[in-house]
Amino acid sequence: MRPRLTHISLCLLALLIDAIRCRQAYAPPAVKAVNSYLVVDGFINTGANTITTFKLNRTNGLNDSTLSGIPERNARIFIVSSNGATYPLTDLTGAGTYTSAALNLDITQQYSLKITTADNRKYATDAVPCKQTPPIDSLYWRQPGDLTIYVNTHDPSGNTRYYRYDYIETWEHDAALSTSWTVVNGRVIDTDTNYHYRCWTTAPSTNVLLASSTALASDTIVGSPLATFSNGDTKLYIGYSILVRQYAQTEEAHNYWLLIQKTTQNTGTLFDLQPSQLIGNIHCLTDPSEPVIGFLSACSLQQRRLFISNASLQNWIRFPLPYSCPGTTRNLPVNPADPFSYNYPDTTYAPWYFVSAGPLVLAPRKCLDCTVSGGTSIKPSFW
Repeated sequence: MRPRLTHISLCLLALLIDAIRCRQAYAPPAVKAVNSYLVVDGFINTGANTITTFKLNRTNGLNDSTLSGIPERNARIFIVSSNGATYPLTDLTGAGTYTSAALNLDITQQYSLKITTADNRKYATDAVPCKQTPPIDSLYWRQPGDLTIYVNTHDPSGNTRYYRYDYIETWEHDAALSTSWTVVNGRVIDTDTNYHYRCWTTAPSTNVLLASSTALASDTIVGSPLATFSNGDTKLYIGYSILVRQYAQTEEAHNYWLLIQKTTQNTGTLFDLQPSQLIGNIHCLTDPSEPVIGFLSACSLQQRRLFISNASLQNWIRFPLPYSCPGTTRNLPVNPADPFSYNYPDTTYAPWYFVSAGPLVLAPRKCLDCTVSGGTSIKPSFW
């Protein structure tokens, strides 16, 4: 999987804008005058032979109830080094996601980002130094009761001090019933019993996760919490995997993310800050008064994966499904001349099993097909 940041800044800004709209709090003139903000989400990956990815979005206007970002397409983006070298990024999918070729950047240089949108508005970042991210020493979890995942790391050189984390989590969830039958082109066919029985859902983290060793003599992070699950969380019913990504930060980047963390996670402080205070080191050259959301950093990436099996948990509560399975079944008479033809109109039902010399028994699809509740039945390569 190609390393890249999740869209934390966009999600958090959308949350803030929505909250401000609901409370009808003060919005500065600059905010009212601009229909949307440009959100620059990503970092310059300074690791060896690595790809850098940036996601460009526009937030919706303050009066728009839709909070999903609008992709900024057809922009021209370049990484620029302090010695004048440039490295283009290309949107290969047309979805506002821009990627570079595999690069080997000189970490003694400083780097900035230059953006020109399709309507010829120009943006640029401040030049930032390269930070070398130390490896993650360990990931572990603690119980009983609720479960929390922690991270340990250290930098013997003492040059990091500020750390940021995000993660991608994947969990298995199975159907309540198994079947070896499925429907393809109006025919009931025999297939692998795991065809839609086992599923995996993958999702990015959404919280801002920070750690700092500035109060310590050594540059060491011990037991920094990453994620907590209440006992009975369905993500841990079978198997769970978390890919944790660690980024070294400058003090300026840390302070920016700390502001967002405090704004969005501490009750009572969400409305103490104006949206313009979330502006980082990215600027609109065409109109300096236009806010731009995001903060550019340049660093190498370290990542580590942790697996958790439900069998290793202590007294993990399993709550009943919000619906019963098999629930109400239905019998579909079989045509002896063509027993595998299928034209049942109710798509909320699916084939469960054949009764010998009898009908085809149907059960609710949500009981037989794990994809109904999300995810995919394609097993991840790391599972």
